Amino acid sequence: MKKIFMIFVFCAAMVTSASARETVEGSKLFDNWSLGVAGGAYTPMKGHAFFNSMRPTVNLTLAKQITPIYGLGIEGASIINGKTLTGRYSANAFDGLTVNILNYFNLNNLFSQYKGSPRPLEVVAFWGLGWGHEFYVNRDDLNFADMKSGLSFNFNLSKALQFNIKPAVTWNLEGGHYAGTPSNSKYNDLKNDINHSAFEITAGFTYKFCNSNGTHNFKIAHLYDQAEVDGLNAKINDLRNDINHKNSQLTGKQEAIKTLQEQLNDCRNKAPQVIRETKTNNELESVVTFAQGKSMIDRSQFPNVERIATYLKNHKDSRVIIKGYASPEGGTAINAKLAKDRAEAVKAILTNKYHISSSRIQAEGQGVGNMFSEPDWNRVSISTIEK
Repeated sequence: MKKIFMIFVFCAAMVTSASARETVEGSKLFDNWSLGVAGGAYTPMKGHAFFNSMRPTVNLTLAKQITPIYGLGIEGASIINGKTLTGRYSANAFDGLTVNILNYFNLNNLFSQYKGSPRPLEVVAFWGLGWGHEFYVNRDDLNFADMKSGLSFNFNLSKALQFNIKPAVTWNLEGGHYAGTPSNSKYNDLKNDINHSAFEITAGFTYKFCNSNGTHNFKIAHLYDQAEVDGLNAKINDLRNDINHKNSQLTGKQEAIKTLQEQLNDCRNKAPQVIRETKTNNELESVVTFAQGKSMIDRSQFPNVERIATYLKNHKDSRVIIKGYASPEGGTAINAKLAKDRAEAVKAILTNKYHISSSRIQAEGQGVGNMFSEPDWNRVSISTIEK
């Protein structure tokens, strides 16, 4: 019992060491579970021919890896019936059954820190206690406490699948005959030694179920000290405040845009307004009016033209600018031509009838006029003297 207690202490120490050495992701309750199946051979260690006493064995294992170093599992194994050591064949399908709670210790990760993913080959030591049952012919079956230890050579074929080769030794802790040892064996009075043990070697496959971290194995967690975390949180809070401030500014700008858009729509929906400017100056002007759609000067307007001609003759250095206008009726192109023709009509009378040099006359078409509030009044040409 003292030895067993020391083993448990050793296991606890390694579990503590595993927890202290690194922090990993994927260690929740339902993470890192695996299911394994294996088959091989089984034979007593002493008192019998090693190979002639060998029988087939199969086992099924459900395990959970608690840390990258330490795991815990339950294994059920059976010894297939075969020729007994006395030369008779067993009448049972199985010669023996065992169920063991096993502790697993990943030696690679124990002596070389876990890197975040399994190595191609990993060596795992296992040890545990359990219950055994042996079937016999012509005598009572045997129940006993047993112990099992060994090594598992795990070849990682993928992130989820392993191929395992596992040599192991089992002991009958109650000192009885073990796994086919005759009831009258001289070893029956010995306990917990090689004479009450058996050797087995098995090979098989283990499937590792998917974890909450999205993989089939542990992932290294990247930890930060509290000061760094506080600094990052402060930066995050500053960014949030800045975003809130920017959002407030953006909301104000959007409201301003909305107001301007409403004002623009109001302006678009209003009827056009003509801004009229009344000038008071000392310029000499003469206005000639025209009929709608006409550029010919009516005889009643000749005095207005003659007034300009008289001034130009009396003032040889003066010039005249004639600007023609049209009322809003009609198209833009027609009104532009009509306004130009009206200015040219006044210029033609000044040059042809009154013999004013054309170099002293500038005739321009101004399109639709807005000098007068009555649209009809804008069918004019206005002659302005430049002194």
